[in-house]
Amino acid sequence: MDEIIKTTIKALNNNNMPTKFVETCDEAKELVMSMISEDDVIGAGGSMTLDQCKIRDELREKKYDFLDWFLPELPMDKKKKALQKTLGCDVFLTSTNALTMDGKLYNVDGRGNRVAAMVYGPKKVIILTGKNKIVKNLQEAKERMETVAAPLNAKKLNRNTGCRKTGYCVDCKSEERICRHFLVTDRQKNDDRINIIIVNENLGL
Repeated sequence: MDEIIKTTIKALNNNNMPTKFVETCDEAKELVMSMISEDDVIGAGGSMTLDQCKIRDELREKKYDFLDWFLPELPMDKKKKALQKTLGCDVFLTSTNALTMDGKLYNVDGRGNRVAAMVYGPKKVIILTGKNKIVKNLQEAKERMETVAAPLNAKKLNRNTGCRKTGYCVDCKSEERICRHFLVTDRQKNDDRINIIIVNENLGL
């Protein structure tokens, strides 16, 4: 484990957000599943990292009570109900857009369901992230979002946004804008609610 990761983990722990480190996605998946009970109702945010580590596949195969709004064949009314129920689930799984070396989380959302669940509602939040999301401070977190994550995500989602065309944020007014809700998590109030797992791999956008 390099010094940047060590410093980040120490700062997150000091900010009352218990953080663990694993080497691979396989180890991350095993750790996540060990933190979930068969009786839990499980929700999740949109996340390439969860997909890369096959977390959603595992939940589907083991037939957990998973509020799975990601299935493409799911009708819109059922998708909306699953999203609403997610705000009251037992365990919420997601990633983060950035985490800083001084122990903060930075997230930007389009619909708002992901950041809402991170802040309040679910009893436990498990955040799975690759080492590539670590930045020095909130300024670098914002820059990373505007020049890396948002443009790539807009391209992946085929959205008509300024950043998709330019490769960086232009504070667009597009109806398809994906950056609408901004959240900084500085320190956790409730012990063990927010739990972070850092993987020694480059994951997500």
